[in-house]
Amino acid sequence: MSSITKDDLLKALSNIIDPDLHKDIVSLGFITQATVCDGIAKVTINLTTPACPVKDLMKTQAEELLMALPGMVKVTVEMTATVRGRERSADEMAPGVSHVVAVSSGKGGVGKSTVTINLAVALAATGAKVGILDCDVHGPDIPMMLGCSGEPDVVDGRLIPKINYGIKSMSIGYLIPEEKPVIWRGPMVHKLIEQFLGDVEWGELDYLLVDMPPGTGDAQLSLAQIVPMTGAVLVTTPQAVSTFDVGKAISMFNQVNVPILGIVENMAGYSVSGQVEGITAATKLQLDTGNGIESVDVDGEGKFETIVPIFGEGGADGLVAKHGFEMLGRIPLNPRVRVGGDGGAPVTKVDPDSHIAKTFGTIAGIFAQQIAKRERMQLPVMQ
Repeated sequence: MSSITKDDLLKALSNIIDPDLHKDIVSLGFITQATVCDGIAKVTINLTTPACPVKDLMKTQAEELLMALPGMVKVTVEMTATVRGRERSADEMAPGVSHVVAVSSGKGGVGKSTVTINLAVALAATGAKVGILDCDVHGPDIPMMLGCSGEPDVVDGRLIPKINYGIKSMSIGYLIPEEKPVIWRGPMVHKLIEQFLGDVEWGELDYLLVDMPPGTGDAQLSLAQIVPMTGAVLVTTPQAVSTFDVGKAISMFNQVNVPILGIVENMAGYSVSGQVEGITAATKLQLDTGNGIESVDVDGEGKFETIVPIFGEGGADGLVAKHGFEMLGRIPLNPRVRVGGDGGAPVTKVDPDSHIAKTFGTIAGIFAQQIAKRERMQLPVMQ
């Protein structure tokens, strides 16, 4: 009969180190079940987010460490996740939401709504409960890009969010005719955001992504005043005019004490590929990119591929170096993203195996890591 004990299991599992929190998963309290009988062990590892990018690696490590114990016959490791957030009282806005995160930019046209939609879908694909609040009152694009329309239902005086692709959403676009402009002053924008947080039945959410309008105006200030925010994700393009305006957004969020979780560089080059006929050996192709002549490798079949930095490059890197923020990822221009946005079918949902969808998946993982690290840092120290 095997003499393996629970303490043996925990000792073995203590060799697994969380790469972000830099502590072992036992002392972090991630082990919620550890039982063993006659050499058959069952272990549950409860992480801080279902989007953890090292989840599969941790499971493999746990299985290998436990199977290495003398007398072990079988090991079952279950991976679960509980997104931890600040405790909210019942009378607060959106009390069931663990994390409210603004997705913002310094200027328009950088693909902020595209990033919001695809980040939300990527997070939901991991099992996270996600919502989107469209705060771009004057240009509400979320309904079209998420494939939702029509007025929301009202139950007991509360608005019920639209749901598609597992994402809950609310927007002024559901409440007014499509072609009717919203011509409002600041106080009305403030009141709408307050209602969308207080009068919408969001339920339990791990992440509520707030798609902000461009700039540093009423909506940003109102959101920071109305609800405690976990942080903000900034979206920029590589060009200098975009990163210059993002600098203003950074200063604004600093003034209202909203931490920056990271930066996404959108439109980070355009992928150009093709084939040169008649090529029988590897050679070079001289390609005029508009920024000069680029020498591109062509393989023995005549195929080539390169990224053309049509909006420049290095803009987000400069912001990261200056402010010390996390680079969440770079998204190249891709027609699939545009087609998906126009048709209400996000590329992360309809083509999950594509390179662009996997890039959004990686961004989602880093995003969740940043939130988990921040929450861990803010936990009280036990004496």
